[in-house]
This record gives sequence, C-alpha cells and structure tokens, in this order.
Amino acid sequence: MESIYREYVETVFKYLFCLTHDADLTEELTQETFYQANKTINNGESNIL
Repeated sequence: MESIYREYVETVFKYLFCLTHDADLTEELTQETFYQANKTINNGESNIL
C-alpha cells in the first residue's frame, strides 16, 4: 500500500484540490481516499495489487 500511496498521492491531492479549492479539506479527503482503498485491499475486495 505504501508504494501505491507514494505513486498516487500527489495526483489524488491535485485532483481533489481542483474540486474543492481548500487545502485543509483536500488533505482530509486525500487521507480518506487512501484509508478506504487500504480497507478495501485488506478485505480482499480489490485486485489492485
């Protein structure tokens, strides 16, 4: 998951910032995005790895 995070965090952040124009909200949404992705991967519901 760490390598996925490092690869995509900047892209996700920029995309969300374009939508919100709020750095604090963007940070929260970025964290939530990766939290949900990690949860899905750990439940075996994703074939991303």
